[in-house]
Amino acid sequence: MLKENERIESLNIKEYKILQNSTLYCFTSDSVILSRFAKAKKGDIVADICSGSGIVGLHFYALNDSIVKSVTLFELQKELAEMSQRTIRINSLQDKFSVVQGKLQDTALDYKEKFSLITCNPPYKKANTGEVNLTKSLAIARHEVEITQQEILYKSAYMLKNGGRICICQRVERFLELLEDIKNAKLIVSQIQFVTPSETGKPYLVLVEAYKGVNRQLKVLENYVNKG
Repeated sequence: MLKENERIESLNIKEYKILQNSTLYCFTSDSVILSRFAKAKKGDIVADICSGSGIVGLHFYALNDSIVKSVTLFELQKELAEMSQRTIRINSLQDKFSVVQGKLQDTALDYKEKFSLITCNPPYKKANTGEVNLTKSLAIARHEVEITQQEILYKSAYMLKNGGRICICQRVERFLELLEDIKNAKLIVSQIQFVTPSETGKPYLVLVEAYKGVNRQLKVLENYVNKG
């Protein structure tokens, strides 16, 4: 089952495990925090966009496996999508999970108003900014090389059922831009939570929940302290 540079990691939830590859994009605590921020509803049909190795979708399902109906992972990179397929088999979740590999701009067209919940840990940096000399795989995962935040939100609005919601994370420096992109996609912000590295530390990450076609009273949750 394992290929070169791969390892199996436990999610520390029941017996769930995930494949990781040290030469590809490996998940960070941001993904786990996002999966905890998203709150499941009974019968949820879930999509995880920019799914990478599948961590957000799998971790969210592991936390809520008694009520989530299905999870679909959308990933551009073929190697990561294939690795996610094997993670699904390791966990015997073929009846609950599926993987869609390709550009979201194209693959989303087959999923109009399909999902009740979308999660997304997107590329944080705009193209041609931030880190340099990255491998192609890391550049795609961390920078808006293949898809922008705006495109992600427009496609999410297309894929969500009326009354469905998206939970997305982003670096604090792009918070106002995220709110503007959510508004332009005709989604309505319902919850916001900032993530700090300590009780007194400055926020570095923001989590946002937004609904399609439903006005809810805006809640700003207490900061989430990521102690690592």
